[in-house]
Amino acid sequence: MLDALLAEARLRWGLDPADGMAVIPAERLVALPLEPTRPVVIVPLAALRAPHPSAPPAPLPGRHGPGGDDPIAVLRRLYPADHLVGRFGAPDGTTVGELSATDLAGPLYLGPVAPEAAFASPWGMPWISSRLRALDGCPWDREQTHESLRSHLLEEAYEVYDALADGATPALAGELGDLWLQVVLHAQLAAEAGIFDLTDVQAAIASKIVRRHPHVFGDAEARTATDVNRQWERIKQAERAAEASAGEEVTAPKSALEGISRSLPALAASQEMQERAAHLGYDWPSIDGILAKVDEELAELAEAPSAAARAEEVGDLLMVLVNLARHHGVDAEAALRGANGKFRRRFGIVERLAAAQGVALRDLSFAELDELWDQAKAELAAGEGPGEQAGDGADAQIRGPATAGEEAGS
Repeated sequence: MLDALLAEARLRWGLDPADGMAVIPAERLVALPLEPTRPVVIVPLAALRAPHPSAPPAPLPGRHGPGGDDPIAVLRRLYPADHLVGRFGAPDGTTVGELSATDLAGPLYLGPVAPEAAFASPWGMPWISSRLRALDGCPWDREQTHESLRSHLLEEAYEVYDALADGATPALAGELGDLWLQVVLHAQLAAEAGIFDLTDVQAAIASKIVRRHPHVFGDAEARTATDVNRQWERIKQAERAAEASAGEEVTAPKSALEGISRSLPALAASQEMQERAAHLGYDWPSIDGILAKVDEELAELAEAPSAAARAEEVGDLLMVLVNLARHHGVDAEAALRGANGKFRRRFGIVERLAAAQGVALRDLSFAELDELWDQAKAELAAGEGPGEQAGDGADAQIRGPATAGEEAGS
């Protein structure tokens, strides 16, 4: 039967199997990869004389969000609504947007989507990026280098960070897409230089995650998140030692702190360094020692004899405070962002109250300013403050012993 379907598809819709194609059982549509830039024949299992599954198949990971278990919804996410659908043995005229579940009872043909219109394809954006960099592509894209794109990467990462405060939203999907574009662009530039491409990027992270999760993909055991963290650091240490001795000359193993970006915000970098050290056993036995260290650093700051010494002592104090936050399970970077947001809201109310009194802040005494500040606190506590927003980081301050983000970024 399949030969007859392919023959009809060649005659009616110009199918050329040499261009690549897929034959997908309708009952397995939600569970199998589907590349819309290639021809697809959807055939009921009965027509293939294959047994019907005893249970509905699990949706394909990465495509298992809203509608991921509905074959029609999957097709509508992958194809433009006006994309034509061929019905074997029946007249043409149906589109993806008009499909219903009953249409899957018979074999269907979906011709390839143009690469620039295959928005949901995992290879759509890489194709678009390559097209933009072509000789007749976009002048701006053609001028970009790894160096020129560095600031864009940081900007997009911070926009994702801000969007995360509101949880899973359509806006977050858009921001993640902007960040993904930066990954695709850098892979494109490297491919043009013959160094690596997006396949290498995907293989590098996937192989690392599998290698560092032997309790999931192997026979190791890790019952708690703390166990996972310790195992993770042991594996990384072994990898560093192997890298150091891979050449003809044996070099010193890399530090456990290797790979922490110098471009990270200082609080985040400090917390990451201290967490890595703690996973290797270099940590205070209790929080009492950290609290005593805070008092010690405050005393040293008070006694600092010069501006340079004060700057050094402030740095030491901040690092101890980050360690205190870590022991309390608080993300120091997010906590400070939350405090910044709270200050921004309160100060805005103080400015408004002063303007209502017809006075400038610089003309008020400290006591008068403090009184306005207390009014602003009371107004916010009552939920009356203008511009009150969740999303300044207050909801993202609690930090567990390990996060997926730490693993993927290690």
